[in-house]
Amino acid sequence: QVQLVESGGGLVQAGESLRLSCAAPGSWFGIRNMGWYRQAPGTQRELVATITSGGGTDYADSVKGRFTISRNNAKNTVDLQMNSLKPEDTSVYYCHVLQFNSHYWGQGTQVTVSS
Repeated sequence: QVQLVESGGGLVQAGESLRLSCAAPGSWFGIRNMGWYRQAPGTQRELVATITSGGGTDYADSVKGRFTISRNNAKNTVDLQMNSLKPEDTSVYYCHVLQFNSHYWGQGTQVTVSS
């Protein structure tokens, strides 16, 4: 069974930083995009940031300039550096992998930003 392993969530104050990490253990072929989504209670899951196998990135407008996504193709890992966190960033963050045309999700990690 495909499994993504996430780490790095937690509780911080506004203005502080967190780094989320996601690993795809085992041998993967054909990974296209890796990224992070988030979902707060009562809302739909939304894209936070994504990165292609070639390093191209895309960010939600709300996180541009504050979050940075990076990827290690050899290790099949993707990280999200989150700086200048705001209370509205509070959410469950999900790692996402697109392999060929198949989507895989992590179990989610809670990020809570207090004001």
